[in-house]
Amino acid sequence: MAQTNFKGKPVQTSGNLPGINTKAPAFFLTGTDLSDISLADFAGEKVVLNIFPSLDTPVCAMTVRKFNAEIDHYKNTVAVCASMDLPFAHSRFCGAEGLEKVISASAFRHSDFGIDYGVRIKDGPLAGLFARAVVVINEHGEVVHSQLVDEITEEPDYDKALAALEEAVELDPCVVTDTAEHARGMEDDEPCDDGRSGS
Repeated sequence: MAQTNFKGKPVQTSGNLPGINTKAPAFFLTGTDLSDISLADFAGEKVVLNIFPSLDTPVCAMTVRKFNAEIDHYKNTVAVCASMDLPFAHSRFCGAEGLEKVISASAFRHSDFGIDYGVRIKDGPLAGLFARAVVVINEHGEVVHSQLVDEITEEPDYDKALAALEEAVELDPCVVTDTAEHARGMEDDEPCDDGRSGS
């Protein structure tokens, strides 16, 4: 169980966010077309989970706008905006705002999402909704960043979340290519080039 705050008053969540470098829990959510969305749908892609209480609050709405504006700058990456709002509310909000780059998703029929990710609020006026959190999952399905925002009425740290998308990926073993910019050492005992030297 973790603790956050709502308007300065402590509230408890159902658990803890997934640990860094651990496998992200599998999940199902419901899209605006009422079809299921799963983590497996994004295999091989980076995923930003923007989790929040409700689209009907200004800060939650702002987080969706922010990730919609930023996510297109990152290759092979999707942003999933998840709350307990009904799919109709997600559809109405994104349609009215012209937000087409995020995936809007409801947990109304998959309440275990909030339990598995440790974000379901257990007490206080928002009990049953989700706390504000961001989880970044790399293309291997591993958690590389997570933040449970200390105060639900405040925005998450966008810079840290987006920086996690730019983390260097471990290079493949040394190989030789025809293009200099992708060259690697030919011998086993030679150091790998980082792919930028052009030698």
